[in-house]
Amino acid sequence: MIDPKKLLDDLLGSQVPGTQGTVREKAGQAVQLAKDNPLATGAIAAVLLGTGTGRSITGSALKLGGLAAVAGIAYKAYQNYQAGKEPQQAAREGTLLPPPSDTSFDPAQAPQGEGEFALSLVRAMIAAARADGHIDDVERGKIADKLKLAGIGEEAEAFLMRELEAPVDLDALVAAAQTDAQKIELYTASRLTIEPKTRAERGYLDMLAGRLRLPDTLIDHIEATVTEATA
Repeated sequence: MIDPKKLLDDLLGSQVPGTQGTVREKAGQAVQLAKDNPLATGAIAAVLLGTGTGRSITGSALKLGGLAAVAGIAYKAYQNYQAGKEPQQAAREGTLLPPPSDTSFDPAQAPQGEGEFALSLVRAMIAAARADGHIDDVERGKIADKLKLAGIGEEAEAFLMRELEAPVDLDALVAAAQTDAQKIELYTASRLTIEPKTRAERGYLDMLAGRLRLPDTLIDHIEATVTEATA
């Protein structure tokens, strides 16, 4: 069975194969496997997203892990938005922490279950990665080959390939966010996946924000908080 939380953590904590060391090594959190085989420790995002979009998550977001990082960034951005603070300045203040357990941002509070929502976040990340349309049949073939080397397991490999081949279902993605907090987390995970440098990527994020009915000012806070947390 797929472990959605581990898969999400791998997606956020990866590196592009061939670079010097893994993100975890650079953060002083390496294990021997990372030194021997960087692909097997989570180059999944780089493999999955191809050469143009894949990014490595560093900074304070790395320390929290995948699901906690998404929830922590979303919660901090929302709190600063609610307080009426200036986005860039507020993002630099304080320490990025997991959300309090008594808030709807806590992954354990997910009404559909923590694992099920983690899968929704993975799907959102894949959809965001495909926003610029660069994953064609040839690229998918390369991804399939590299995933076999990544050691993530046949079931996780099959899941990722199915998601890559299936049409992006924005309606289903939006519907997966059952609470206001989850809407913010869904956008946050999508924004963590890509650095919107093309019109297609920026347009996708703007469309997602509109479908989730997130205010522009809140989006500004998410953007600033993501930038600060991954610096």
